[in-house]
Amino acid sequence: MLEKIIMFVKKDNDMQKNQIIELEITDLSYEAMGVAHYEGMTVFVNNALPGEIVKAKILKVKKNFAFAKIEEIVKESPDRIKVKLNQWVQTGLASLAHIKYDKQLEFKRNQVVNLLKKAHLDNVEVGQTLPSPEQVGYRNKAQVPVREIKGQLEIGFFRRHSHDLVPLTNFFTTDPEIDRVLVAVRDILRKNHVPAYDEVNNKGEVRYLDVRRSKATGEIMVILVCLHKDFPALPRVAAEVSQIPGVSGLILNHNPKKTNVILGKKDYVVFGNDQITDEIGDLKFRISPQSFFQINSLQTPRLYNLAIEKADLKPSDVVIDAYSGIGTIGLSVAKHVKAVRGIEVVRDAIKDAKDNAELNGITNAKYYLGKAEEVMPRWAKEGLKTDVVFVDPPRKGLTPEFIDATVKTGPKKVVYISCNPATMVRDLQLFQEQGYEFDRIDPVDMFPQTPHVEAVTVLEKK
Repeated sequence: MLEKIIMFVKKDNDMQKNQIIELEITDLSYEAMGVAHYEGMTVFVNNALPGEIVKAKILKVKKNFAFAKIEEIVKESPDRIKVKLNQWVQTGLASLAHIKYDKQLEFKRNQVVNLLKKAHLDNVEVGQTLPSPEQVGYRNKAQVPVREIKGQLEIGFFRRHSHDLVPLTNFFTTDPEIDRVLVAVRDILRKNHVPAYDEVNNKGEVRYLDVRRSKATGEIMVILVCLHKDFPALPRVAAEVSQIPGVSGLILNHNPKKTNVILGKKDYVVFGNDQITDEIGDLKFRISPQSFFQINSLQTPRLYNLAIEKADLKPSDVVIDAYSGIGTIGLSVAKHVKAVRGIEVVRDAIKDAKDNAELNGITNAKYYLGKAEEVMPRWAKEGLKTDVVFVDPPRKGLTPEFIDATVKTGPKKVVYISCNPATMVRDLQLFQEQGYEFDRIDPVDMFPQTPHVEAVTVLEKK
């Protein structure tokens, strides 16, 4: 007897670009896009919230997922806020702007919880997200692209997942005084017919406007990121920028490369000061054009105080600040301990850190140029006793070499301040393999209206 074999072949998903479908949103992605499922496909819907039913237009179809935008909200979430300027959400500049603030804090805590679950670290306690004193207008710095649209120089922000500029004059999360200066400089560039940068052909002139403002003093630094060291209209532009109230200096940053990196290596002072002075708590900090300084001035002392409190520092402690920058963490810690040693690879940052120690009359904090993974083992061989190491790395987190070097110094505690919990959890597991344990992570909201979350934990040698 012959057996008839029937093979069922799954038909490829026939979802098409521009198709309109009805979706029920069940979750938020880590980028704060609504998550829905349709005929076996995951669909990410910009500006959609869990619990909503939406009619969505398919924008892009991949093998197992698709991107869509809302055409109509059939059933609205009670957590939704009406946003007048939807470009904030579209560009990702403020992709949580349509969500109530308490739900933003909950979303950020859940990011950390979910990462720990994936790492099988469910026993680690996660604190409530520390809210920011300001939810809008909190940023003390803006770096905005400059492009030509329909024959006119525009500033704005790139639409999410693209290099299409959305013109903006209100950046929502940025200090309103910075917005005012951005628009004024834009108008001066237009008036003087300065060409915007053409990234396709690597032509034109002004690539970005970079504006920093001190919350403490009101000083404003304007940085023109340009393709060339000079351009014909620069003297006229400088004369007019100098008349903008609050502007204390104009810098030309030279970036000649065809790259996505915003700043070039060379800065030229066009007029005024090449530093502004801001404050963290009762400390003053001089900030150069390329210095890293926390974006949220009012939340920063709360972040550092939380880290210091969790570290339970002793007056006899010797501390290493392994990513010292201009000294913000090390100098905040100095009054609580015997000595601080800061390490940094950027020469200008080390100079700023030394100047800031002197500015604040702090004598027990010293700063050294070099790679921490090379300097720390050398100090250990020289007999330096280290009690606590503070790390505040970039988004990519720590290298295994750095973690090994930290362990070799033998600290009792490692205080980890992270701007990317995903790499933080990865690094914490590597520390666990070296005999360090942690039992709690505290999320901190440094960037309201965005999906980004800062986090603090303390590892202890067992």
